[in-house]
Amino acid sequence: MLDIARIRSETHGVEKVLHFNNAGSSLMPRPVYEAVKRVLDLENELGGYEVERRMAPELDAFYTEFAGLLNAKPHEVAWVENATRAWDMAFYGLPLQPGDRIITHASEYVSNYIALLQQAKRRGLEIDLCPSDESGQIDVAALERLIGPRTRLIALSHVPTQGGLVNPAEAVGRVAKAHGLFYLLDACQSVGQIDLDVQKIGCDILSGTGRKFLRGPRGTGFLWVSDRVIDQIEPPFADMRAADWTADQGYTLAKGARRFETWETYVGGRVGLMEAVRYARGLGLPAIEARVSGLAAELREGLSGLHAVRVRDLGVTRCGIVTFEKAGLEAREIYEALRVQGINVSVSNHSSARLDFGARGLSSLVRASVHYFNDEAEISRFLGAVEALK
Repeated sequence: MLDIARIRSETHGVEKVLHFNNAGSSLMPRPVYEAVKRVLDLENELGGYEVERRMAPELDAFYTEFAGLLNAKPHEVAWVENATRAWDMAFYGLPLQPGDRIITHASEYVSNYIALLQQAKRRGLEIDLCPSDESGQIDVAALERLIGPRTRLIALSHVPTQGGLVNPAEAVGRVAKAHGLFYLLDACQSVGQIDLDVQKIGCDILSGTGRKFLRGPRGTGFLWVSDRVIDQIEPPFADMRAADWTADQGYTLAKGARRFETWETYVGGRVGLMEAVRYARGLGLPAIEARVSGLAAELREGLSGLHAVRVRDLGVTRCGIVTFEKAGLEAREIYEALRVQGINVSVSNHSSARLDFGARGLSSLVRASVHYFNDEAEISRFLGAVEALK
């Protein structure tokens, strides 16, 4: 069982704000903040390269901590400065040819879908949209039927940015494996709140960020690429970290996921993200997942009982992201009214979820995202604040 009192004492921000914007950027626990600050202080005193050498054990631990988090191998993990760039490094490097087809879902993240559209235009690829089942998640039976002889890739967001559904990643993984397809999973919103095991999921590639449910610093991310496929992927760009210059006209890519990294990195961020993963693993991801799921269910139930409020989350399984609307008020109005009360939420807009929101006739929703350091008193206060809005 999680010691919520201790966790909250290690989360300075809870003294200042009611933070239900963990899907945007969470509050760092004290050990993470102190790890980043320690590196910055040392860099200020000694110099960046000198401190990087001193931090070698912590930088090495980045890979072993992530391997433990994901049930992976350390050499399959890469440091990347954010989740979108991590996703891009893998996707843009896949050996896709003109006429090849990519399957995705209406819940796909906006930046990913823009990349799909760009590469479809550049390389003559085709995008197939898998329908949703009655719950709103990807329809796995329909996915099976959609696969054709030119299908090469399934690209899926595990948890979409605009709602609380959790797509059935393991079921999709079984389909991808049965048909020999690449499977790229965006875990930006799931890592840190859901216990992830890449072996069980069956994906080939998984990308994520540090700032959300992992509670790491901003400007941090990671990429996991399985040994099964890594030698089939040519990074879209490479430098002296990603490759060795072996002759005047030759180079050799680094072994493992290091080929997706660059020489210059945010050392304080790497150390801070490593510490964030270590902190989460110390608490235990199964306990975190249970806590987040329970708080979110309580919040959904409370919101559903308020006059004129409608919860709009989809899916069979739901996570710590809760989306809702209140009749007579725009989502931005609710956001602003809560902000001045020291309550942090965010707004999911149509522009970030055109396929999903378009099909549901939505323009925007309020997104409240809880984490394990939140408590029942905060939920009660939040419900009171939403109920009072006119």
